[in-house]
Amino acid sequence: MIKSLENVVLVNEFDEPIGLMEKLEAHEKGLLHRAFSVLVFNENHEMLIQKRADSKYHSAGLWSNACCSHPRENESITEAAKRRMVEEIGLETDCHPVFHFIYKAELENNLTEYEFDHVLIAHSEIKGIINPDEVSEMKFVQIDYLRMDMILHPEKYTEWFKIIMLKHYYKLTEFLDLNILRV
Repeated sequence: MIKSLENVVLVNEFDEPIGLMEKLEAHEKGLLHRAFSVLVFNENHEMLIQKRADSKYHSAGLWSNACCSHPRENESITEAAKRRMVEEIGLETDCHPVFHFIYKAELENNLTEYEFDHVLIAHSEIKGIINPDEVSEMKFVQIDYLRMDMILHPEKYTEWFKIIMLKHYYKLTEFLDLNILRV
């Protein structure tokens, strides 16, 4: 496994910075760090999802939200989200914070995701341009279909994406003012 040399911001349960650590090391040690997940919707209320590249060091080949990553030191969540949207999927769009949550998930390769995850929403009518180091595929899907597929086939999706879509769905529907049947 190759070290990424990218640092993450370690935080406490109140999202207060307490230090920096190399990203892979933070995942190996299972330390709480700041992260974000961007959900992109089009006018038809379809969500843009990505399939993570097979070369990713965890959750490779799984479907996830349009963009997810970690802010750099002294970088705001919205600045980081806009930067990574361009880097991962070639989309330049505004991102709006909606909510946050803390989760801990054991992953393959003895890694642990323990993140203070900020969820943002963005709008786009196009899929963007795939960075093959990050993403292998992208598509727009109806979110009611997506949620049902997550329930039937949870192994196809990243842990944080399942938490967002299955445990925090009502927060998204409130923000988007959607009338979608809750599963």
